[in-house]
Amino acid sequence: MGAALSLLSVAPAAFALTTVQLKSGASIEADVIAERADRVIVDLGFTVVSVPRDEIESLTSKEAVSVDAVPENADLYRVAANLPVLSVKENVDRVGEAVVLVRTPVGIGSGFFIHPSGYVVTNEHVIAGEYNITVTQFRRGSTELEKVQYNKVRIVALDSRLDLALLKIEDAGPMLFPTVPLGDGGSLNDGQTVFAIGSPLGLDRTVSQGIVSSRTRPFDGQLYIQTTTQINPGNSGGPLFNLRGEVVGVNNMKAMQVGIEGLNFAIPTPVLKNFLRNRDAFAFDPRNPNAGYRYLEPPQPVKAAPAADAKKPSSN
Repeated sequence: MGAALSLLSVAPAAFALTTVQLKSGASIEADVIAERADRVIVDLGFTVVSVPRDEIESLTSKEAVSVDAVPENADLYRVAANLPVLSVKENVDRVGEAVVLVRTPVGIGSGFFIHPSGYVVTNEHVIAGEYNITVTQFRRGSTELEKVQYNKVRIVALDSRLDLALLKIEDAGPMLFPTVPLGDGGSLNDGQTVFAIGSPLGLDRTVSQGIVSSRTRPFDGQLYIQTTTQINPGNSGGPLFNLRGEVVGVNNMKAMQVGIEGLNFAIPTPVLKNFLRNRDAFAFDPRNPNAGYRYLEPPQPVKAAPAADAKKPSSN
């Protein structure tokens, strides 16, 4: 990526609808995107609504979400229409529980849930060469933040060139995880406010805010989002959000030269969406280290050898 840059150590999905039965007798059918001690946050498609727990009679999932319930070629992510613009503080409350800590024996990174059955997006370099992976979720309890660690994590797909990886939590049982929607990269503008949530240097749920310096910064034949949003080791793989709470990028690089700050980069969501839609092409196979992201060089044409009896031209 060049001497100034260093790697740090994106059609709606078919989610299960939940019926929110209210004590008043009314009911709401929607995607539950977060559950907290005092309220439940649901996505109605055109807006997000926070329903107080005191007003809820019951929550009923119409269909349990499992890995078997996801069709092979179905999109794993969701998009949302007309989400309201909120402050960074309000957005952190809205999307924070979908951001996770990804840990391996040699380092840490960040990630985020894209599907309620436990699919997590992170950077390939966060988990490269590792099989012992844990994911820590941060849930907001009634009085304090609760950490829940999952130790059975499977690598579904990865690609070192794109620096993207898809993980799946396998030991969560029937639990549904909160998710974040993927935004439209084409709607991103230079100067737009964005923010990141991650665990830089292991500091859980750190929030940083900045602006888009350039939405199309080219490096090595790929385009990145350049932003002033501060990221550090441990932010890798975490989401870059707009003020609608949509993921617009996956944080993966920053300038590491002494005295240089504010040069941070993220993988745009169109690249992430393409990776997720074509995840079979990047499928991880532990029996074959070349599978999905590393290929042998193609054979080169053989040049004809010079004739053995060729004579040098005379100097006379």
